[in-house]
Amino acid sequence: MARTFAYLRVSTPEQTTENQVQEITASGFRVEPHRIVTETISGSVAISQRPEFARLADRLEPGDVLVVTKLDRLGRNAIDVAATVAGLAKAGIKVHCLALGGVDLTSAAGKLTMYMINAVAEFERDLLIERTQAGLRRAMAAGRHPGRPHRLSGEERQSVLELLATGASVSSLARKFDTSRQTIMRVRDGVPAGQS
Repeated sequence: MARTFAYLRVSTPEQTTENQVQEITASGFRVEPHRIVTETISGSVAISQRPEFARLADRLEPGDVLVVTKLDRLGRNAIDVAATVAGLAKAGIKVHCLALGGVDLTSAAGKLTMYMINAVAEFERDLLIERTQAGLRRAMAAGRHPGRPHRLSGEERQSVLELLATGASVSSLARKFDTSRQTIMRVRDGVPAGQS
């Protein structure tokens, strides 16, 4: 006989899982109290690094049902969630997400839903990359150089070269210009400012 488990997660100790329990009960799933697993951990933590979920996964058997209120309970992003659902499906576990109408994510309709979510996530990621690259190009065209400001001005770089030519040590120049030895060595080696 299939057993039903619930995985509930909150981000901070001040939060409670009571609303998640009520949602699961109201949706018609019957979960015995000893099969409700709660975890207090940030949603940015990958599912593989969540100790309570790992213990839950060890308890699950083929035919069991896992209920969550939202997809973010199963991973930190769409890719993590998809991998979690695929792993559970491979083990014969059905996964129901209430935020998606209680659909079993391991069913054909659930797989389609997961595919659509992953496609949207990938699209958003690609848009972010495009916007970032466009912003960098605009900044460069306007004469701004994104990134960390140069540690040494052009005049200071010239002074470093002159002092090195007179025999000054890298360490003494790093102290004099209040910078790292690596910065002085990059000047010595002719590495342009802003590159490493």
